[in-house]
Amino acid sequence: MGLHRLSSVVIGVPNVAETARYYTDFGLAPVEPEPGDDARVFRTRDGGEQLRIVETPFRRLVQLTIGADDHDDLGRVTEQLTRLAVPGGHGPVEQGPDSVTAVEPATGARVVVAITPRLDQPHTPATPYNGPGRIERVNARAPGVDRTGRVTPRKLGHVVIGTPDLAVTERFFLEGVGFKLSDRIAGAGAFMRCSVDHHNVLALRAPVPFLHHTSWQVDDVDEVGRGAMAMLEDHPERHVWGLGRHHAGSNFFWYLKDPAGNFSEYYSDMDCVVDDQLWTPETLEGAKGLFNWGPPPPPSFLKPEDLGALMTGAHAAP
Repeated sequence: MGLHRLSSVVIGVPNVAETARYYTDFGLAPVEPEPGDDARVFRTRDGGEQLRIVETPFRRLVQLTIGADDHDDLGRVTEQLTRLAVPGGHGPVEQGPDSVTAVEPATGARVVVAITPRLDQPHTPATPYNGPGRIERVNARAPGVDRTGRVTPRKLGHVVIGTPDLAVTERFFLEGVGFKLSDRIAGAGAFMRCSVDHHNVLALRAPVPFLHHTSWQVDDVDEVGRGAMAMLEDHPERHVWGLGRHHAGSNFFWYLKDPAGNFSEYYSDMDCVVDDQLWTPETLEGAKGLFNWGPPPPPSFLKPEDLGALMTGAHAAP
């Protein structure tokens, strides 16, 4: 696959400073912006600069950037996107020296495919777990219970977007950009990947375009729990849903809410697809489309409390 990573996202919010403080608490590292740049920029431990926060009238996904290997990949993406640029399609394809840009028509999000170095994450030793007949950790406490350092995400894993036309959004990412289909939620969504991770974009059927959540990788389930507990210590209102384990992707999760209303997820232990021929997409029904175990999701996870306001704002936007 010439595409190899979800490189970064730009999210728009009406309360930039307050939202930026949240993502600093979340463990992302602030980066000094270029002179004249009003955005708040953040990096992860392994992925570099992966989040930009800009001011918009209502919260939304402004842009996502996909990493590609070379100009042959850009040429292929340009050809595929151009083929889709018919009446009702996504509009013009903009070509730069090392990138291709198009707007996903159903959500209005700008999608950039850019030549980017592959992410080479340092090897993290497996946490030793004891089990029946299996003693991996001898005469020592579990490493997770002795950790005291701050939880800092390793990379941006995926984004989830609401779309009023699921078929159009799927076609854009699968046939245009070149994502692979990993799984579906029956009648409701599509998990799609541009890397070996199970999914980098999940598109969900919704009455209006909106950013549902961004998801950030941490080392293991202990870091999922420690990160969430630290975020909730002085701000219990940030809690949304967790701890649990998804079926699609198999990852552990805990969701929190930023001051603009976007959800953010700590995750670990995501399924990886290194050979497309050995992976068979499933169509998930019922609870499996959301989780394998854990507390049931609150109603606000499925229908955000500001959905009505977002519908009004989206319709009023130029």
